[in-house]
Amino acid sequence: MSMPIPAGRCEGTLPRRAFLRAALTGLSGLGLADLLRLEAAARGDGPAPSGPSPGPSIILVWLWGGPSHMETFDLKPEAPEEYRGEFRPIETNVPGVLISEHLPRLARIADKYALVRSLTHESPGHVNSTHTVLTGYTGELVESPPFQPKYPDFFQVAHALMPSRLPGMPQWVALPRLRYTGGGHFGASHGPFAVAGDPSAPEFQVPALSLDENRRGQLATRGRLLERFDQMRRAIDRIESVAALDTFQRQALSLLTGTAARDAFDLSREDPRLRDRYGRDEIGQRCLLARRLVEAGVRLVTIDFPCVPGQKAFSWDDHASVWNIFDQMKIRLPVLDRAVSALIEDVYARGMERDTLVVVMGEMSHTPKLSNHQGQPGREHWSRAMSALLSGGGMPMGQAIGATTRRGEEPADRPFHPRDLLATWYRFLGIDYHQTFSDQTGRPIPLLAEAEPIRELVGA
Repeated sequence: MSMPIPAGRCEGTLPRRAFLRAALTGLSGLGLADLLRLEAAARGDGPAPSGPSPGPSIILVWLWGGPSHMETFDLKPEAPEEYRGEFRPIETNVPGVLISEHLPRLARIADKYALVRSLTHESPGHVNSTHTVLTGYTGELVESPPFQPKYPDFFQVAHALMPSRLPGMPQWVALPRLRYTGGGHFGASHGPFAVAGDPSAPEFQVPALSLDENRRGQLATRGRLLERFDQMRRAIDRIESVAALDTFQRQALSLLTGTAARDAFDLSREDPRLRDRYGRDEIGQRCLLARRLVEAGVRLVTIDFPCVPGQKAFSWDDHASVWNIFDQMKIRLPVLDRAVSALIEDVYARGMERDTLVVVMGEMSHTPKLSNHQGQPGREHWSRAMSALLSGGGMPMGQAIGATTRRGEEPADRPFHPRDLLATWYRFLGIDYHQTFSDQTGRPIPLLAEAEPIRELVGA
């Protein structure tokens, strides 16, 4: 949309039109419609606090496609061969808790995480399982575009309801945006600052934060032009007040002119030996970047596990008809093991474990019984039993919660729906999951229905 801009010049070397064009280019690069989506207006409060505020953060390592619990955190060595598969469990440093032989680093630090082994739901596909797991409401069975959930996913809600920890930092960073997620009846106003680049690449940078120093200085000295940005209002949907717009613009300009966000994304500031511990690959450096972002003030970081070298696809969807599950797991699991163990150890080493919750999971699991396609082993979609790893958050670690049957088919003890896991996350963040919000028809909808936080993690 073309907006009329008064003629004339502003102070400095740039004409007003050129300055506004430069500013708007920077703001749109930041994802003006994604990064700061009217947070103040949506919350109905005033401007964000002027200083840093302590508070909890969550890092989610998302294993899209559905990691099989039978190859990761809930192996069944006593089950028949057609169930147990090739991998064997190994002992961890927590007596009685065993995990896959291909996760030796995680085995050595099991006292720093908890495993929930009895998650269960009934959604059969990737889209509806994602919706079920991340919204707490059963996803629609029709797996067709636009793949958006009817209800807001957890991160959209948290982004909307939580105050920013630090001005000049995005509230939620996605590395990159998770598939099949969205705001549901919350609308599209609370999406993440999405970064799709590979942070392990030597040339990695975040374009939105790469304003040259001359331009940065010009913008910083022109804060008084913010009132002239009022002419942008007609180009931005969902503006609820002039105050909200001013706050929104100031936050965006703060990101452009400040250095906090840019510095947080600069992995060259890390000790090369620590970068090596995480792994000089895309998932390792995403996990390191997540720790840096949380330490710098970001509340929410979501990481989509990428396609690692040797892997056939960007997925944990191990159907027999597409590839050999054991061959692909032998490629993925060591990479996951290195990156996640380094992240957990780093969080603890920096004293961040009380305010930082690390979660590793996917939207489903795969069938306990192996399938076979022309001699190739695999597993098919299965959501009746799945596992999740949680570390930190000030919660009791060094435990396995719940159990599945001898063949791993369904919970035998302490079954949890994904909404119980979400209730645990909401409680950690200090969000009342009982509160209701109106959908598009005005009908009140609770954030979660019939959910209870997992007491082994949060207490009675």
